[in-house]
Amino acid sequence: MKTVITNRKFETSEKLKGIIERKISRLDRFFPEDETANITLSTRGKYARVEITIFYKGTIFRAEEENTDVVIALYDAVDTLERQIRKNKTKLSKRLRENAFESVPGDEILDDFEEDVIGITKTKSFVLTDMTPEEAVLQMNLLAHNFYMFRDASTGKISVVYARGNDEYGLIIPED
Repeated sequence: MKTVITNRKFETSEKLKGIIERKISRLDRFFPEDETANITLSTRGKYARVEITIFYKGTIFRAEEENTDVVIALYDAVDTLERQIRKNKTKLSKRLRENAFESVPGDEILDDFEEDVIGITKTKSFVLTDMTPEEAVLQMNLLAHNFYMFRDASTGKISVVYARGNDEYGLIIPED
């Protein structure tokens, strides 16, 4: 698997690059060789943050971990990705590489977990209101929700604002 490392307020040594490539190679059995893992390294205070994102056949695989040690955060992020893939292996088996789930020493422990069944327990409908993203954030906060769907007054597109960490917000805009 190819790796693309992006640094944000972070310096990556050659030694760390080698550690990253070795650890990411654990995911090679799930994805083809030419697939790319996007790794973003950043700092937040005394913590190092590692984000791993892999786009494959219309599915986004993503893990984000923080730790005072960047290597531990990296190991945790790769473990999280592996856990996500294993947990959803029956749903993902048609999308991942052939033989991706062949037995590897140490995998027996993870295979004992029962798979979660996805069930929609509640359906909600509401009228979309034209507003700006800033107004949508205000409405989301007033409702004490983590996200809020609205119709953007300037574009007419249905968009979503969502709460991120540290009093930051994100905006999801659909592509045509």
